[in-house]
Amino acid sequence: SNFVGFPIYLMGKRLNSVDAIWTKDPKEVEEEEYFNFYKYIANAIDEPLDTYHFRADAPLDIKALFFIPSFHSEKFGSSRMEPAVNLYCRKVLIEAKSPDILPDWLRFVKGVVDSEDLPLAISREKVQDSALIGKLRTALTRKFISHLAKMSKTDKDTYINEFYKEFSFFLKEGVCQDFEFQKQLSKLLYFESNKDSEQKIISLDEYVANMKPEQKDIYYLISPTRDAALNSPYLETFEKAGVQVLFGFSAIDDFVMGNLKEYEGRPLVSIERGDIDLKDLVPPADSKGQDDDIYKADRELTTKEKVELCTWFKKEFEEELASCTVTTRLSSSPAIVTDHESGALRRMMKMVDTTEAGRDQFKLPKQHMEINPNHKIILGINELKTTQPSLAKVLAAQVFDNCLVAAGLLDDSRSMLPRLNDLLICVVNGAKENPNATVASEGSECQTDDGDAKTSETSDETKEDTESASTSK
Repeated sequence: SNFVGFPIYLMGKRLNSVDAIWTKDPKEVEEEEYFNFYKYIANAIDEPLDTYHFRADAPLDIKALFFIPSFHSEKFGSSRMEPAVNLYCRKVLIEAKSPDILPDWLRFVKGVVDSEDLPLAISREKVQDSALIGKLRTALTRKFISHLAKMSKTDKDTYINEFYKEFSFFLKEGVCQDFEFQKQLSKLLYFESNKDSEQKIISLDEYVANMKPEQKDIYYLISPTRDAALNSPYLETFEKAGVQVLFGFSAIDDFVMGNLKEYEGRPLVSIERGDIDLKDLVPPADSKGQDDDIYKADRELTTKEKVELCTWFKKEFEEELASCTVTTRLSSSPAIVTDHESGALRRMMKMVDTTEAGRDQFKLPKQHMEINPNHKIILGINELKTTQPSLAKVLAAQVFDNCLVAAGLLDDSRSMLPRLNDLLICVVNGAKENPNATVASEGSECQTDDGDAKTSETSDETKEDTESASTSK
């Protein structure tokens, strides 16, 4: 009863020196009073990032004072935060840190709620009407979300640079858990994209406003870092078409997109899907001739060669591949896997698994592989599968593992090291045969002194090294 309307003294010292400022008109409260009350009620040492003080008469009589701290403790690896809003009735404490008056995703909010409409139990520890508490919870949540929406418009810099950077995880958690307010919360989300700099993030409303008239879907990519996203083979066709793609960098972003499913009637589509067709969005002048010449083969595989190569891939990697088809969406990458499970979700499930059977339980399912028939590597594998089958299989295995790396599905990249060493031996032996070879660019093929790009022919020694290495495996 610290906030009753009369002083309480103990041994001549007044104990209740803090006023119940939530009962006052917000216009009458000074900023310093808010700061002092926040430090008292939240036992905090920082100043609040934002203060929300309001009064309402419908559907309930509500006097509420909420504070958004300047930081939260969960990011430091501490335990999950407990609710931090106290429930009062006529300035008398009913329940400290009540878990019922705000949803769990708002556990970072500090403050007090006072309502004279609450019917109290005799013990004064719990309210009797749970339905009334439900109405109170809904009203408070709606009010607070509206306050955040107002902040994102009137003080966008503070919202993005201070609030969103610190508390975006809680909003995303709300999207995944609180289906009643999922639509309102989705409007508060911001993401990086391939069309903006690292410092700029955009809302889903801004993405929709930037969409091409012919574009029907909202595209996104979940990746561990921005550099990995920008270099993803899945992004190639979207860059050519000039289509904006949203980036998510944490595991919860995958859950957010999966739970939202759509925004303003537009489906949210991962660019790692296999049924994506952007030919209507690619400008006619850019639909041809934009492939990187470094990677583009002198000729394209014939229809018969495409079928035979896909059949060969499926046969050689029967345990790993469910299907193999050709695609036109790639330019600088030889292949991708599509329609696969979420790499971020897979890593999270493995991390929380505590059983010894986890290794077998999370065995990678068979993948759907799409190859680029215009790529030099694919054309080379097609030729080598009859002349040097051992080398062709080593190259194909590396291409497949590269696809898994790009999709975030390779559990342990160290498994590639023996094969990579074999391929480096091939490169070294090939360079010995052509000492004048140079590198055209990072990650590209070799060039001779006259500047003509060509693939190094494998020497007899290289063939023997590769075949013996493959046999030993």
